[in-house]
Amino acid sequence: MLRYKIYFDNRVITLSPEPDRVQKYALFHKYNVEEELFAQISQFAVNNEIPSLNIYSSDINNLWTVFSSWFTVIEAAGGLIGHPSGKYLFIMRYGRWDLPKGHIEKGETPEQCALREVTEECNLRDHFIEGSLPPTYHTYLFDNKPHMKKTWWFRMGYNGEMITEPQAEEGITHAEWLTPSEIARIKSNTFLSLLDLLNYTLRVE
Repeated sequence: MLRYKIYFDNRVITLSPEPDRVQKYALFHKYNVEEELFAQISQFAVNNEIPSLNIYSSDINNLWTVFSSWFTVIEAAGGLIGHPSGKYLFIMRYGRWDLPKGHIEKGETPEQCALREVTEECNLRDHFIEGSLPPTYHTYLFDNKPHMKKTWWFRMGYNGEMITEPQAEEGITHAEWLTPSEIARIKSNTFLSLLDLLNYTLRVE
């Protein structure tokens, strides 16, 4: 079932073509008109007591288009870098575990951006894209206006030395190559959107 998960810090709105009964949600809302949808988004954004909301419509593509129009949409890209040792590269950014990523520059493709960001943030060379992963979405305020960042993710390979020399000026204080079992250990100090990606990709429990 096609669905979109949009994170507001550690809270989430899920868009789906029908009520999502698999997960537990605090509220459900059937999409009817644009104004009503915008009111729902606005209420959710300011009410931290609502942990989750499922908005559904049989026309999920139209729902996504209208939902997205409420935000200024920013695009970024990053990578999950795997090594033949079975380990994956993670960084500690502003006190939380993350993957290398950054904003897409004018004229760049998501793939080009992801490769560049890994080089800049982790000092790696000769890494390569093996395939695409599901994008993630999260929201934030900038100049008191709602923004939604779409991050394109790619699975990458790297066969060289397991370098751990991150880019300190980007707030990255630590880099580490971790096995899937070690990744499970750090999940309490990462972003829920990233945890979704890891659960999908590496089956981290």
